Amino acid sequence: MRRALAAAALLLAGCGAPSGDLFAVERSGEGAGAKLSLVVSDGGSVRCNGRKAVALPARRLLEARELARSLEKQAALGLELPAGPREKTTFRYRAELADGTITWADSSRGVPPTFTRLAAFTRTVSRQVCNLAR
Repeated sequence: MRRALAAAALLLAGCGAPSGDLFAVERSGEGAGAKLSLVVSDGGSVRCNGRKAVALPARRLLEARELARSLEKQAALGLELPAGPREKTTFRYRAELADGTITWADSSRGVPPTFTRLAAFTRTVSRQVCNLAR
């Protein structure tokens, strides 16, 4: 009887269920390799441009979790920062988190440090983990 209850408790707790996504980032812009889709799973994997998920190094997973926590309030507000002049814009970003969506460009005015950190994380992971050129 106890085993049955323990098994039921594990099932109710979601044991064996896939981990949720921490965030998804869509990057667009000019030039080869500017377009990027990156999805980071809380289970420790990342998918780039729809490819098969690959393992995310532990330190990057911790960084992603911290970024997701840091961006909660801005995402809940649906913060959208308009791009600056077209000639000064290389990349535009759209990030979806559990609490909402944020958008900005590298030329936006008043970009919060958390947005800059997410852009850097996106670039680093796409190059070092997903082996993309840009």
